[in-house]
Amino acid sequence: MTRRRWIADRVLGDRAWLTGTNAAHLAKVLRAKEGQQFDIAAEGLLREGTIVSITPEQVEFELGAAVESTPLPEISVLLSIFKFDRLEWAVEKLTELGVSRIIPVVSRRTEPHLARAAEKRVERWHKIAHEAAQQARRLQPPEVSSPLPLKKALPQTSGCRIVLSEVEETASVKLAVAQCQPPVTLAFGPEGGWASEELDFFRETGWKAASLGGTILRTETAVIAAVAIAISELAEGFAADQR
Repeated sequence: MTRRRWIADRVLGDRAWLTGTNAAHLAKVLRAKEGQQFDIAAEGLLREGTIVSITPEQVEFELGAAVESTPLPEISVLLSIFKFDRLEWAVEKLTELGVSRIIPVVSRRTEPHLARAAEKRVERWHKIAHEAAQQARRLQPPEVSSPLPLKKALPQTSGCRIVLSEVEETASVKLAVAQCQPPVTLAFGPEGGWASEELDFFRETGWKAASLGGTILRTETAVIAAVAIAISELAEGFAADQR
């Protein structure tokens, strides 16, 4: 039977702790006891964890042997801010897919009221990512950065960098990613698309352009579709390299 997996809230040596709602759920709903074992994701590793003390406020685990887990290629997503309810859905699904980092950016066509309010949403995005990572049995949630202007965000990216663009003849996402080795960063514009000067800036700083083809998609749909394609394209070769 597959053991339940938890992402540790705190780790120190061979000890890990759950606090808050997770601790309360273990103690009150699952009625876990001392000596019971779970899989604990701690600092990017998956380890056996044995409960040594439990209260509704805090559960302490003794960490044991590492548990085998499937590695994922490192993919970051640079995401121009769009309507918050749909962006939150995108954060949840990107976490389920296993991305490493989400960088919200303010671009020229980001709606001003969304740009002003975005900083106050970061804590909520962190919570959504943490819950989604635990539900999807990820080792850790993605890092969700504070919002940045586009030109300040681009220098924080590395590896093979691909910008999604629909305004010019470009390669498919699949073809563009096939030429990459991790880490990979994918950049997605706002609902109105990237401004021409922004696309120029991407090109000048070494980004490759790619497209999902002629199908018209909502922003959040395009994000998930492109990332799923990228993960599928990268995963087989990445797993082989890790063996």
